[in-house]
Amino acid sequence: MSNAAGLSFDLPPGVPADVDVPDEPLTAALDRAAVTWPDRVALDFLGATTTYRELADAAARGAQVLLDLGVRPGDRVALAMPNCPSHVVAFWAALRVGAVVVEHNPTYTAEELAHQLADSGAVVAVVWQKTVPAVLASLERTDVRAVVAVDLSADLPWAKRLALRLPLARARRTRAAMCGPVPSHVPSWHRLAAAARPASTTAPSPDDLALLQYTGGTTGTPKAAMLSHRNLVANALQGHAWTGAEPGTEVVYGVLPFFHAFGLTLCLSYAVRVGATLVLFPSFDPALVLEAQRRRPGTFLPAVPPMLDRLVTAATEAGADLSSFRHAISGAMALPAETARRWEEATGGLVVEGYGMTETSPVALGNPLAPERRPGTLGLPFPGTRVRIVDQEDPTRDVDPATGGELLIQGPQVFQGYWQRPEETAAQLLPGGWLRTGDVVRVDRGSVVLVDRMKEMIVTGGFKVYPSQVEDHLRGMPGIADVAVVGVPGGAMGESVVAAVVLDDGASGVDLGAVREWCEQRLARYALPRRLVVLTELPRSQVGKVLRRVVRDQVLAGEPA
Repeated sequence: MSNAAGLSFDLPPGVPADVDVPDEPLTAALDRAAVTWPDRVALDFLGATTTYRELADAAARGAQVLLDLGVRPGDRVALAMPNCPSHVVAFWAALRVGAVVVEHNPTYTAEELAHQLADSGAVVAVVWQKTVPAVLASLERTDVRAVVAVDLSADLPWAKRLALRLPLARARRTRAAMCGPVPSHVPSWHRLAAAARPASTTAPSPDDLALLQYTGGTTGTPKAAMLSHRNLVANALQGHAWTGAEPGTEVVYGVLPFFHAFGLTLCLSYAVRVGATLVLFPSFDPALVLEAQRRRPGTFLPAVPPMLDRLVTAATEAGADLSSFRHAISGAMALPAETARRWEEATGGLVVEGYGMTETSPVALGNPLAPERRPGTLGLPFPGTRVRIVDQEDPTRDVDPATGGELLIQGPQVFQGYWQRPEETAAQLLPGGWLRTGDVVRVDRGSVVLVDRMKEMIVTGGFKVYPSQVEDHLRGMPGIADVAVVGVPGGAMGESVVAAVVLDDGASGVDLGAVREWCEQRLARYALPRRLVVLTELPRSQVGKVLRRVVRDQVLAGEPA
């Protein structure tokens, strides 16, 4: 049985059930912003400011740089750099010439970059100076014809650039962290852009490919999700409808990396659509955030829970004021109730949990930005988004939403498929444009609740164990600061449940017997951990998500704490 229309939900007051996605490319938002708010600060990078008029001009000059390097519509342009104005400019410049942006983590190894560059077929790579050696080492295995280096320090305010030249230990450390040696044959992005005239380009089609965003790195070999201009426009529009932002007033803090779908959409396309000032940070550093907060108070913070915790702690210790933040959206992992409480107490604003995937551009569901929010739930579908809950083995059969099953999503933000992977696309995208998420959810009192990921589910003795349920219970155990639960080969049982824990500072120790006794309070016997591993820290992705696959590998390798 199939429910092609999807489940029904009551959206928050003022939030439309659907959105009318305009027939325009993503670049139209920047063109509009440059006309509507020409003198409004678009970017603030450690005090260096760029207005919307200046940003549009810089993007046009960057477009000419790419044209001079031979980039043509449909070509892929690789970007690998931290958050900085040059990253923003290169992003918009590539889209202006009709090219496809390919985002990469600038800290990747040469091998990791080689795979993605070769897979995407990128012809030009605009990369951070410190990433240049890794890209050059991979050139023989890729189609990259030109590498352009970005000097992060060149984006700083004049006074801070001057301070880096001082013969002081602190200046040397900062310079070494921001810059790196570049071979003489690799041109400078800043010099090329300064010499270029603004390009006259033809706007891409709304259905043209805009972005290749790699995903799946925590579960296997990364593959590129294909996102069109229409996908990205739709998600920015949905985000605007959800937040109700007053155009030309918001100050968005860009602490999430732009090479991650969460950071890219909310800090680039959404921010420009609502005419926000984007305060950029090359990496998440609470001290830098508090410094910016004194200079240009933020109103909207997309983040992950560990960032919220660290920022509140730093603000408390420094006596800093966070009350300008009206809204925060937390994603990539479950938002603990205690984290939400601390943030809302410190700011007087709201923090809500959102849900999405790279394949949904990325946001698909969210909690209402209103007192009626329900912490610990994924919330409700975004405007124009439909969801179904289906049998995990047979996605054509809808199941009782209260019982739970796999979440399917349909909407204008759902991706076009995986780059050069038709079989994986067919397995993920079902007829009618329904996306299989691989996440098990249920509906409780009108909200969608995450149960766990199907790929990380543990099967022991024929029973299904959801790691997050065991983790949620263990996080409340005295002495345990953090935990990741994984399954390892368990002989006739299939898999054994293993709890990898990080102990609280000063904790005398936790043994397996105590863990099992604690878990027996709420969990079935088959879900009780059969092994306990103590780690000094849990491996996390760049945005703070615990990498269960890496934890499992550590357990199997018998790594010491």
